[in-house]
Amino acid sequence: MKRFNIAMTGFGAVGAALAELLLERRDHYRDRHGLDVRLTGVLRAQGAAIDAEGLPALPASFGAAPDFPAFLATARADALVEASPSDIRTGGPALTYIRTALERGLHVIAVSKGALVREGVALRDLAASRGVALAVSGAAAAALPTVDVIRHALAGARVLRIEGILNATTNHLLSAMMARDISLEAALIEAQAAGIAEADPSLDIDGWDTAAKLLIMALFGLDARLSIDDMAVAGIRHVDQAQVRHWRAAGLVPKLIGHARRDGDMWRAGVTLQALPGDDPFARVQGSEKAIRIETDDLGTLMVSGGGSAPRATAAAALKDLEHILRERRA
Repeated sequence: MKRFNIAMTGFGAVGAALAELLLERRDHYRDRHGLDVRLTGVLRAQGAAIDAEGLPALPASFGAAPDFPAFLATARADALVEASPSDIRTGGPALTYIRTALERGLHVIAVSKGALVREGVALRDLAASRGVALAVSGAAAAALPTVDVIRHALAGARVLRIEGILNATTNHLLSAMMARDISLEAALIEAQAAGIAEADPSLDIDGWDTAAKLLIMALFGLDARLSIDDMAVAGIRHVDQAQVRHWRAAGLVPKLIGHARRDGDMWRAGVTLQALPGDDPFARVQGSEKAIRIETDDLGTLMVSGGGSAPRATAAAALKDLEHILRERRA
């Protein structure tokens, strides 16, 4: 049986969940795709675990890390799963990892958003020039299907507009404030204690996580040429209880929404806080749920909502991309 080796960068909560799922699903990959899929290397800031014959279990210790090209070579990688921490300001180490893997003809499954936000168009073009996949489901709202819906389910139509509640944390905070008449600060403390919000929630509550996900959807779902610097981005940091009470009295529901619309051959995109009427479908997306609404020319308007936000859900979304890669390889 042919081998298919996977190397991974990043071993936080999502990376560990990814490794666990890869090990659990080896029989599934053999049965469905006729391939022996093995996790042969994990690279993190603290070092590396490499076994070209396949790691038998989740790595418990990490040795000294070789340079990245040597890591890929020693792991004999056919694909890279990139799950290191996101840095949407610079791209971080993930930018080097993804670019190097693509240049060497490896498929890449990206979970980290930073490199895609900073150099998405160049990386997309590089993957196409090498004839390999650069798959991004885990970076574009994870368990909520976005890029796949745009590229496959709506392939027979022209997408005119996309709107999405793409950040589970801000939706949870707004829902809590509206339901219980508490301040943003109180809602945030509770969410952090429950593991819903990060210790530093700035990217979430200032709208940049939503902007990053929307940009990735536009770049990889619509083949748009768009930059995050072109986007007007708002957040929820300024929302106070007086504003919440005003919305409640008026029958309105606040949502942080990323939006992109076609303007001729260009796309215009941004993130805004919108107070929606209670009968708007987005108004019924509560708690940590996410949703996307897509308007097309001939297929009408489609809305998808739900999806988990836990690390295992994000990992499963990334491995959906692996299924596509293995299916195409087999074909």
